[in-house]
Amino acid sequence: MTETNDDNKKRASLLKRMLPLLILVAGLIAVYALGWHQYLSFDALKENREALNGFVQDRTFFAIVSFVALYAIAIAFSIPGGSFLTIAGGFLFGTWFGGIYAVVAATIGSTLVFLAAKTAFRDILREKAQGYLKKMEQGFHENELSYLLILRLVPLFPFWLVNLVPAFVGVSLRNYVIATFVGIIPGTFVYASVGNGLDALFRSGGTPDLGIILKPEILLPILGLALLSFIPVLYKKFGKKNQA
Repeated sequence: MTETNDDNKKRASLLKRMLPLLILVAGLIAVYALGWHQYLSFDALKENREALNGFVQDRTFFAIVSFVALYAIAIAFSIPGGSFLTIAGGFLFGTWFGGIYAVVAATIGSTLVFLAAKTAFRDILREKAQGYLKKMEQGFHENELSYLLILRLVPLFPFWLVNLVPAFVGVSLRNYVIATFVGIIPGTFVYASVGNGLDALFRSGGTPDLGIILKPEILLPILGLALLSFIPVLYKKFGKKNQA
């Protein structure tokens, strides 16, 4: 009887830890099953732009809350379309306000993913972590903020992956939120500025250039910021050697 109770408690504890992640996965499946992801397209935005602009003008506060909530949910469910939503934010609210709303929403959504993954998997991964994962965890703990800023600033890895990896290596919530908020600012405002000129682009029959972030005049300053973020890592590494 004791073993049965212990087993039940373990299963209940596992389900409790996994529940937040299961909810996010179920949400992602539901979005695709219902076809809602199809609305995250420039064709849909073009067709409904007048209605959306009217909604923003008539019910500004509700429009802002709706945009932030939709964006955060999309990021939390790991639905592809973050760049589109940022451009849509620039289109609806302008470069500055659209960028600010997108940064806040993306940070909220990313934090939800981080907390869900950390709750579900951290203990298991920490118990089984060996070799490279253990070294990665040690490196992250020594320079959490710097590494996270670099991962956020440089668009080398998918956004959803950068949301998950820090949870697996035990990054603190505080550093994760700060690095996410600060690190996504440059790219977010680039895309929001594209959205700000989207109406004229629609009128001319053009489509936005999502590769703008990779253009040298945009990418090089961002890489410069990433390099600045890496300076504390280099200082810790070579400073210790010189002191030794």
